[in-house]
Amino acid sequence: TPGMYLLAAYDIFTLLQQPQYAGFTIWASFYEIYCGKLFDLLNERNLLTAREDGKQNICIVGLTEKNVTNLNALMQLIAYGLRGRTVGVTGANSDSSRSHGIIQIVIKDTNNNQHGKISFIDLAGSERAADTIDTNKQTRIDGAEINKSLLALKECIRALDQDKKHTPFRGSKLTLVL
Repeated sequence: TPGMYLLAAYDIFTLLQQPQYAGFTIWASFYEIYCGKLFDLLNERNLLTAREDGKQNICIVGLTEKNVTNLNALMQLIAYGLRGRTVGVTGANSDSSRSHGIIQIVIKDTNNNQHGKISFIDLAGSERAADTIDTNKQTRIDGAEINKSLLALKECIRALDQDKKHTPFRGSKLTLVL
């Protein structure tokens, strides 16, 4: 069964085949947030930096964007990125994702102007203390970082739901980039 990003990409590529969208191109990037740091999964896991520009938009400095011309090329790109993603063994899972993964698909025109962007976030699973008792120190640190970022996400969602004047998005790298 195809996933959400595959279904969305199929729709995007189908739409761009229409004559009024000639000249538009698709670009993709894939990075992970591991222990509060950003890593480019399409460029040797290079360390990235999140910065705020003059318009208060968060930009990922140094992020690799690859041009993809069809659905198969996008799937190959994602498969490549997944091979570099941080995984580990936990008490609950033998092949557990230890990071949050972000895939971005961007539509650009011939002048490299952005006309749309969709982001897909694969959140690392939350960790229960009981599931990490038999694991090593790094796995416990990973679990604590995962839980901290998921708590920050929960607080942002709560603030948005309750129409609060302040959304605490700077609470973690995850909420900052989202």
